[in-house]
Amino acid sequence: MRVVIAGAGSVGRSIARELIRNTHEVLLIDRDTSPERVAKVPKARWLRADACELEALREAGIADSDVVVAATGDDKVNLVLSLLAKTEFAVARTVARVNNPKNEWMFSDDWGVDVAVSTPRIMTALIEEAVSVGDLVRIFEFQQGHAMMVELTLPADSPYAGTRVGDATFPPDTVLTAIIRDGRPIAPSKDDALEALDELMFITTAENETTLEDMLAPGRTHKRDTPEA
Repeated sequence: MRVVIAGAGSVGRSIARELIRNTHEVLLIDRDTSPERVAKVPKARWLRADACELEALREAGIADSDVVVAATGDDKVNLVLSLLAKTEFAVARTVARVNNPKNEWMFSDDWGVDVAVSTPRIMTALIEEAVSVGDLVRIFEFQQGHAMMVELTLPADSPYAGTRVGDATFPPDTVLTAIIRDGRPIAPSKDDALEALDELMFITTAENETTLEDMLAPGRTHKRDTPEA
């Protein structure tokens, strides 16, 4: 897979190193391509350029990339790059970093963003996931198609604790993608059992969140049901 990453700060470099470790081809675009910086990810290709300039994107061969990652520290740049990648170069997949949570609403398919990654939201979700049993926690949203990944830790008194996956009828447009048990991921089959304190990972839609939560952990006052003060 060929991935173009705009922004070679700590975030962009970390993504690049992980992708290279998984044998993907990576090109980093940044205005700073000093030898010291390049030496931190020597196996990546580097291009010194402004990621919002069409000529620079052509030089980067962005049309031939499988994924474009807008990982700069400037939300305006990340939005413009995502839009150009989609509208001018027909890139199949765009992933954009959200720096300011107040701008998150703009990171949608209207701006060419397939997946928006907000570090504050992910950190909040992970904190909530660590302390909540029976509450549905959003991990992240796929802007295109309005789907999202959510997590719920199955409470011991759930009617589905001890039930086979194949015997559970989940809401429409809801897919159980993984079971995390004792820190190890399980790819669920219909014959796997759901056990108390399993972390269940789903892909679902916003309109099905409450139904899914009430199904797996009925009788609770969930966080999303509690009115704000």
